[in-house]
Amino acid sequence: DTSLAEVNSFSPSMPISPSSMINQYKFEDGPELRDLFITVDDPESHITAIETFITYRVVTKTSRGEFDSSEYEVRRRYQDFLWLKSKLEEAHPTLIIPPLPEKFIMKGMVERFSDEFIETRRKALHKFLNRIADHPTLTFNEDFKIFLTAQAWELSSHKKQGPGLLSRMGQTVRAVASSVRGAVKNRPGMFTEINDYMGTFSQKINLLDKIAHRIYKEERDYFNEMKEYGPIHTLWSASEEDLADSLKGIASCIDRCCKATEKRMAGLSENLLPILHEYVLYSEILMGVLKRRDQIQGELDSKVDALANRKTEKDLFSEEIGKLEDKVERANNALKADWDRWKQNMQCDMRSTFTNVAENNLRFYEECLATWESFLASQTVDLHVGEDSEDRP
Repeated sequence: DTSLAEVNSFSPSMPISPSSMINQYKFEDGPELRDLFITVDDPESHITAIETFITYRVVTKTSRGEFDSSEYEVRRRYQDFLWLKSKLEEAHPTLIIPPLPEKFIMKGMVERFSDEFIETRRKALHKFLNRIADHPTLTFNEDFKIFLTAQAWELSSHKKQGPGLLSRMGQTVRAVASSVRGAVKNRPGMFTEINDYMGTFSQKINLLDKIAHRIYKEERDYFNEMKEYGPIHTLWSASEEDLADSLKGIASCIDRCCKATEKRMAGLSENLLPILHEYVLYSEILMGVLKRRDQIQGELDSKVDALANRKTEKDLFSEEIGKLEDKVERANNALKADWDRWKQNMQCDMRSTFTNVAENNLRFYEECLATWESFLASQTVDLHVGEDSEDRP
């Protein structure tokens, strides 16, 4: 899955042309060239009488025959991405749909519509679309194609063609009925194992996510203290002539370590935190997928029980059971294939992320160590010079 390497492939500060996108993907993909290239960039703020919102430019370049053109450029707001996700879940209830960033942010993190918030969301939306583009089934979804190609008014018109209120109510009623029935009687062992695995995974990834955010906050507080700490030594050196060089050296070391800390914080916020939180959201999505699979299984179990208790209408029930058996088999096969793919991608993402964190930490400590060793060496030289001058007659 090429999207694994593409956590942050495109620089947010520079608009990306379709040609440069192709060159980058060709380099990453090697002999297997992709036929769908998407980037999300150029956020714009819109202020109306009733709301303020952000739109993002979505640029698509493709060589697929089902597209009428090879290049598209549209603008989409967050609600459009939500619509696409809901349509994918509706069309593929037992496939693992990539997560979207939450609509609301955690209190105390960043302000809504701040540059930091908008850029974080842009990256997540970019990744969301590329995860879909890389998926062997979702990439050919018709609503996905419309999302990438339709102008705003066309997309608005298409949205109105969705399922009506009664259809949505029917889906809700079936979901509630399934939950009331309780545990599925004939759930295959594989899905019980997946459910148990996800319970443990969800617990661990949520804990890692919380701790990582706490570490980042502590690192940010440490960084702010360091920025005040160094200049004090410089000010002190003005009134301590004999210690001036040492104090200035200390201030210089602190300044360099401060810059190294800032780089390490950037590594955490750009690489570790987004991946951990993405998989927090993935764990919620997977639990939802398993529930939908169980719902389909529950419908089949209910019909089988009803057939066993009825002497009439057996032909009608047998036909319905046959259709439900096919539906369950399709759902099971879809989830099995997607589960294997998701787990492989998750493990690859985690290895890549943790390796990146380790490399960043090594660079940070090596840089700080070299800085302080250089200071110690200079002080040792000064000390020897002072001792030699005292020994001379």
